[in-house]
Amino acid sequence: MIKQLRTERDNQQWMLDLALNMRGRVQNFERDDIEVPTGKRARNYRMLPKVWREAAERHERLAKAAKERGANASATYHFDHAIEAYRHAQHPIYFDDHPVKKKLYIKLSEMVDLRSETADYPIERVEVEFDDGKTISCLLHLLPDRRKAPVVIYVPGMDQTKEVFPKAYHNIGLARGFHVLAMDGPGQGNSNIQKIRSVGDNYERAGAAVISYLMTRPEVDKDKIAIYGISMGSYWSLRLSSYDHRAAAVVSSVACFNPNNTIFTQSSPRFKQMFMYMAGYEDEERFDDEVVKDMTVRGHLDKITCPTLLVTGEFDPLCPLEDAIEAYEDLKVPKEMWVFENQYHPLWSIANLGGMDCHDYVFDWLKNLFDGTQVPTKEGNISYIKENGDGPWSECEWEPTVKRGEAYF
Repeated sequence: MIKQLRTERDNQQWMLDLALNMRGRVQNFERDDIEVPTGKRARNYRMLPKVWREAAERHERLAKAAKERGANASATYHFDHAIEAYRHAQHPIYFDDHPVKKKLYIKLSEMVDLRSETADYPIERVEVEFDDGKTISCLLHLLPDRRKAPVVIYVPGMDQTKEVFPKAYHNIGLARGFHVLAMDGPGQGNSNIQKIRSVGDNYERAGAAVISYLMTRPEVDKDKIAIYGISMGSYWSLRLSSYDHRAAAVVSSVACFNPNNTIFTQSSPRFKQMFMYMAGYEDEERFDDEVVKDMTVRGHLDKITCPTLLVTGEFDPLCPLEDAIEAYEDLKVPKEMWVFENQYHPLWSIANLGGMDCHDYVFDWLKNLFDGTQVPTKEGNISYIKENGDGPWSECEWEPTVKRGEAYF
């Protein structure tokens, strides 16, 4: 008997394997950088857990040796990399209770705890109560002196977990005076292990529970809580901000502002494979009818009440620019949008920012907002940031070249 495929597009797996073999990329094929370990490269998707595990084990050995010598900075660097590699190793195993996934996740958690012993600032595990005695697992990165300060809630993308940001070796929040809390929302990381599914309003309710927790922390300035979502987290962050109005700002970056239009139909089949697991579905038709049809920010954006920054690449295939422009127009709050010329998905190490990630400039934007030195207006502003230009604070105001309902070239 021929094995039943999970999704209609699973028969394209050979194309994904070919792209991985030829380009060293798992997805987001527009980018040229390799996104798998280079020492022993994966040639097809089934190899990914193994090559990432081997990369993780090497950094684990380096980290433990440095820790034993008291070289905490080097140990923290290697623990960061071991965490990232174990995260990548467990991620593509999208089957509940898979023994290899569970073992790799235990190793990931072990590296997180060891890193907390060498980092030069406090990192706390936080478990926020959720449905049926379950918890939303978070990592809270605190300023070294634990002073009362603004906090950024990091909402990871579909292929991310709470461990991905910030890196302890170079925490960009510290220099800008921010605590950072990264969460495993429904369908992510430890929520997968607990079978907390990414369906309905689960993410909004989970995010609201996290905000309620932060309100109890003496280190948190309750008037300066920001939400920062990346990729699919850009979608969840907007939905969360429309649902819970206690945040003082939201940044929705690396756009998935209206994901059901392209991410599950035109983009890599991997996205749908992964999200069906995150939602707890095996039947594609039921998934389309019960989950995908309601995955939109339309009808929610006008309910957001805080200043909002949208960030996207000009040719991001997961959110065509016309969708991003329409989302921006639907916002009724002080707002701003950055469009990075000739960029795609994601927005790391880009020429438009002199080689920096969008994270750095987003945190600068939030700092300026909370300091009152740069506050957007309700009229809004769109910046078209040239690939080799002078960044978002240069003369780059842009008027969209398409009207509502028209396709961007």
